[in-house]
Amino acid sequence: MTMRFATATAALALFAGAAQADYSITILHTNDFHSRFEPISAYDSTCSEEDNANGDCFGGWARLVNAIEDAQERNDNTLLVDGGDQFQGTLFYTYYKGELAAEMMNALGYDGMTVGNHEFDDGPEVLQGFAQSIEFPILMSNADVSNEPLLDGVIEKSTVIEKNGERIGLIGLTPQDTDELASPGPNVTFSDPVAAVQAEVDRLTEEGVNKIVVLSHSSYRVDQRVAEETTGVDVIVGGHSNTLLGDMEGAEGPYPTMVGDTAIVQAYAYGKYLGELNVTFDDEGNVTEASGAPILIDASIEEDIDVVSRIQEAAAPLNEIRNEVVAETSSEIVGVREDCRARECAMGNLIADAMLARTQDQGIDVAIQNSGGIRASIDAGEVTMGEVLTVLPFQNTLSTFQVTGATLVEALENGVSQYEEGAGRFPQVAGMSFTVDPSAEAGSRVSDVMIDGEPVDPEATYGVVSNNYVRNGGDGYSMFVDAENAYDFGPDLADVTAEFLAEQGPYEPYTDGRITVTE
Repeated sequence: MTMRFATATAALALFAGAAQADYSITILHTNDFHSRFEPISAYDSTCSEEDNANGDCFGGWARLVNAIEDAQERNDNTLLVDGGDQFQGTLFYTYYKGELAAEMMNALGYDGMTVGNHEFDDGPEVLQGFAQSIEFPILMSNADVSNEPLLDGVIEKSTVIEKNGERIGLIGLTPQDTDELASPGPNVTFSDPVAAVQAEVDRLTEEGVNKIVVLSHSSYRVDQRVAEETTGVDVIVGGHSNTLLGDMEGAEGPYPTMVGDTAIVQAYAYGKYLGELNVTFDDEGNVTEASGAPILIDASIEEDIDVVSRIQEAAAPLNEIRNEVVAETSSEIVGVREDCRARECAMGNLIADAMLARTQDQGIDVAIQNSGGIRASIDAGEVTMGEVLTVLPFQNTLSTFQVTGATLVEALENGVSQYEEGAGRFPQVAGMSFTVDPSAEAGSRVSDVMIDGEPVDPEATYGVVSNNYVRNGGDGYSMFVDAENAYDFGPDLADVTAEFLAEQGPYEPYTDGRITVTE
């Protein structure tokens, strides 16, 4: 009896000691991959085999696999999650939709992801197929899918997973304006992120879960608000704003960014970085330490040979399309989001010029292209159709319509209304010019609107060309929904741009002051 008592006492003491021990986990995270299964160039666009062999490329699933496996070997306890927007961005998505992403993520053993707005680009049906193919939970707390039969019961608000004997709550978050950014259909509604996250935190806490990770495809800015206005959130793994955090050039903040006791991280986009956050919790579930850095996925990380082979196999049906040389450019056509969502950019001018040139003989006066539809730059030299499709991957068609000058000004105000967030609604234009004052109140930031060299007439009717996404209210352009004489079924925007480029001979990228941003 004495021996048993002593053994039991020792066991209890050991248990008590374990209960008081710190708990550490490494959170590996990706976000905004956008179907970049192959390596990318320094411009986030197509990278040639020659450049890749020379060590000049980044990312690609074959490198990402090795980077993740290396990180898992270096750390005893890991969580692998994704911040959304696996969909859309290259011909891989155009051809395979979500199938290839599901295959690759399953092979790596992801623990969870959130729904990004681009997961809705092809409506609930494609998202349903992806969600049913993946072997891990896909989450979205601030959306009600109960009235959408394709998604009801397929996407959960949160989940609990176990890692090394501890339960971790995962909560999903997607942009509140996803109905403006994508095509979720009329049966899915979106709500405020703070209230949605807090409701799930409270529910998980009641279940005894005291370690909470939010997978948020909502932007760095919104993530900071969520951290400030909620209680109980330990880590936010972000996405949507393609934010680079860390000590390197171009980073927008520290990695992690601490808001109170909440650690916020994000890892840029396109598989160029793998986020690696080391978190330690005390016995009450409080974060006592959070540190780490994004790992640059460059040529120093070898490519997995089997994955290279699988990607090459998947690329075979795409190569004939994307390898076709369609034009030539004398220098880089800049299309990076930092430029195109904040000012006139060369790629925006190219696309808007192409749209206007194609439709000018139809009585069209101006062109408007949302910068969120511009996804990459093109480097100097030969331009392939694959490069054009990487810039314009959404299969948007040209839309022509008529609105008043007053409505045009309203549209421009919408385009700059979220300037400080770097939102994709920022307008690139042709046939017109305007001035933006970012310091003014949203709704009164636009002035000096000129069309064909004359001040805009609020009462006059103007012909406009845009893309079908914008014309149907995407990116907040609801003022175009009821436009007169609307026709949304023009040629594909990528084809129009490629043909315009081809007609120019060697294209000379340029900006000409059509958009003025006051300091």
